[in-house]
Amino acid sequence: MPFGHRRNRIDRSLRERGVPPEPQQREREELATDGPWDQADAPADGLPRVDLGALRVPALKGTELRVDVNQQQQVIGATLRAGESLLQLSVFAAPRAGGLWDDIRVELAKSASGQGASLTEVEGPFGTELAGTVLVQQPPQPGQPAAKPVRRPARFLGVDGPRWFLRGMISGPAATAAGDASLLEEAFRAVVVVRGSAPMPVRDPLPLTLPPQAAEQLARRQAAGSRPPGGPAGPAGPGSAG
Repeated sequence: MPFGHRRNRIDRSLRERGVPPEPQQREREELATDGPWDQADAPADGLPRVDLGALRVPALKGTELRVDVNQQQQVIGATLRAGESLLQLSVFAAPRAGGLWDDIRVELAKSASGQGASLTEVEGPFGTELAGTVLVQQPPQPGQPAAKPVRRPARFLGVDGPRWFLRGMISGPAATAAGDASLLEEAFRAVVVVRGSAPMPVRDPLPLTLPPQAAEQLARRQAAGSRPPGGPAGPAGPGSAG
């Protein structure tokens, strides 16, 4: 089913004359989609999906899912690996009117430029996206000084849904023109977002949780004093480029 939104339009001439105008409704703009999906519109396709709370991530053959956990051991995102390429997923609360992706593209491009990288708007399978390079901090090696950030190819995908915004970042070979991104694009298209009814500030991350089995494994590792699985694979904010 299509996503759509309404916007109110006010007659300025009435406002200038001091007459309280009545909001007029524009015709509903219907934007057809074949994914990513809102929970209310999710297809009965039989595709297995991992339940991460606000995200249902498809379990496609050839991909491996890693849950991203911050230092407070809170789930902040999910990463799908296909070969040497990654798709990082993050989901946020958005206004009913949509349009968050327009603002975030500008912020991402500016952030990348300020770091010495570059992102440019291009048209892709999900509409306007950003493609270019970002700077990625290498994990520290024991006994070695901190490594300098490296420049890597990246694509940012964005979809405005009903009161949610889904961001995907493809990095690695699949982010280049010569790379095969079809599997990760298929995965992004099959994501289902569960927004919930609770009011949330715009741009706040939607709550993510570990699947029960993974949560039990994490609890056992914590009890044993081990490090939790996964780690921050990317920034948690919707407008952060690296």
